[in-house]
Amino acid sequence: MNKDFLEIGGIVAIHALRGEMRVQPWCDTPDVLTEFDELYLDGQWRKVESARPHKNIVIVKLAGIDTPEQAQKQVGKVLYIHRDQVELPPNTYFIADLIGLQVVDADDPSLVYGTLTDVSQTGANDVYHVRFADGKTRYLPAIPQVVISTDIEGGVMTIRPLEGLFDD
Repeated sequence: MNKDFLEIGGIVAIHALRGEMRVQPWCDTPDVLTEFDELYLDGQWRKVESARPHKNIVIVKLAGIDTPEQAQKQVGKVLYIHRDQVELPPNTYFIADLIGLQVVDADDPSLVYGTLTDVSQTGANDVYHVRFADGKTRYLPAIPQVVISTDIEGGVMTIRPLEGLFDD
């Protein structure tokens, strides 16, 4: 089931004296977080007055947060976007939509490997964490040779594991 609001980053500290905040982005690159005119915080939309990458974080200034004291009250909170604010390329998915998919075999769809529980972003390619019925988590490279199809609406990811991939 698609969530309308998606987590985009966590406020980790204040920055300087004008109400700016240091945000740890939860997206592909810190630059992505700088592309939005509004972010959702504490049940309301806030205009982004400025946002700039700084090393692996983003310095964000939101309307209505103008002092270090106001910014400090936001530390530990999560910033959100609405999924309609982002247009994804074909065959690209929000991680939040992948979590919970049932992972099945491409050649025998009745063979259920398990449930996708997490995604690690390694740089080269994502790695899907699949919890099998035995409770063990096994790892699946998110590459076209392995991931055959992804049906978000149907809740199923179809895979063809490389030889030896799930051998313990």
